[in-house]
Amino acid sequence: QVQVAESGGGLVQAGGSLRLSCTPIGLRLVNYAMGWFRQAPGKEREGVALIKWSGEITYYADSVAGRFTISREIPQNKLYLQMDSLKPEDTAMYYCAAGTKWREYKDYVPPDDFHYWGQGTQVTVSS
Repeated sequence: QVQVAESGGGLVQAGGSLRLSCTPIGLRLVNYAMGWFRQAPGKEREGVALIKWSGEITYYADSVAGRFTISREIPQNKLYLQMDSLKPEDTAMYYCAAGTKWREYKDYVPPDDFHYWGQGTQVTVSS
């Protein structure tokens, strides 16, 4: 049975940093596309950072490019999202997800491309 668990969220001031962690159980990162999504109240779920199973291809939403970095530790089977220069508009529930599809993502990532989801971790950025 596959489980995905996120951690590392919290409250931070604008301009600060946080690192989210994702620990999948029952799957190996090298076999799945992994992604970080976020959802703010009243908004659609947004794909912010993805990494292909090979690790060679990544995707970032325009809203986070240059500030967020997705990475993996293969031996420990962990996924990370380093978030720097945080802004109040980054406030959302952040989710880790795993899937077996990969496309040429531009501007939008269909959440349905990802099969396994964590429960989410809250990130709040104060101004």
